[in-house]
Amino acid sequence: MQQIITFFIRNKTFFLYLLLLSISLGFTFQSHSYHKSKFVNSANWFSGGIYESVNGIGDFFELRKYNQQLVEENQRLRALLINNGSVPSSIDSAYTDTSGHQQYKIISAEVIKNSFDLQKNYLTINKGEKEGIQQDMGVITSKGIVGIIENTSGGYATVQSVLNTISEINAQLKNSDHYGTLKWDGKNQKTVQLVDVSRVAPVKAGDTIITGGMSAIFPKGILIGTVSEVKPNISGNYFIIDIDLFNDMTSLGYVYVIENKDKKEIQTLENETINE
Repeated sequence: MQQIITFFIRNKTFFLYLLLLSISLGFTFQSHSYHKSKFVNSANWFSGGIYESVNGIGDFFELRKYNQQLVEENQRLRALLINNGSVPSSIDSAYTDTSGHQQYKIISAEVIKNSFDLQKNYLTINKGEKEGIQQDMGVITSKGIVGIIENTSGGYATVQSVLNTISEINAQLKNSDHYGTLKWDGKNQKTVQLVDVSRVAPVKAGDTIITGGMSAIFPKGILIGTVSEVKPNISGNYFIIDIDLFNDMTSLGYVYVIENKDKKEIQTLENETINE
């Protein structure tokens, strides 16, 4: 305490100067509108800068919440698009479903584990049976397909990635009705292969590949990637087509799980037809 008192006594001249300066400035601002306006503007600029910085810090910590809100909104829009048979590369607009029947339900989830450097790669997502997720449901992002649900628990599910050598997904050329099977040769994390495509199919580098809708897992029209190379197989009757994926499978955050509500009805009908 004694040191504080000594400090003020030693610097009394300086503190007296600050006091008189403050009083004189106060009288100046009060008696001259020009100086007063400049002071107010400076104070507003200073306080505004502080508020903007504080708000920016707050927004940074709220990013996760904002991202989740965007995911939920995209989930609703994507459900509308899929149920109307319109699945573009990005969600630019929503379409009103006038059919009265919602065949597909979309469930958003977050990827909490992702392998991509093995021969058989899988993802783990933070949604499961409690949210209605079951085995053999398709998994996508806004850019394209990711894989198929493999196993589920109450709150989690594993996904068989398209980067899995045992994965087989029905796919087609966007510009024609030629179909094939999407596989992965285990070599490149950016490229998968479309096999068993007839040699008569009109295909070239740059063409878009989409899901074919020939199974009850993915609706028709989900984006997959673009053709990078076309080559004949050993027999020469079919093409083997290299596809550059739209998705970066090494960097996945949020995904959408597709539930086909008509799946059981379709499978029951097909099984009865086969057994006849």
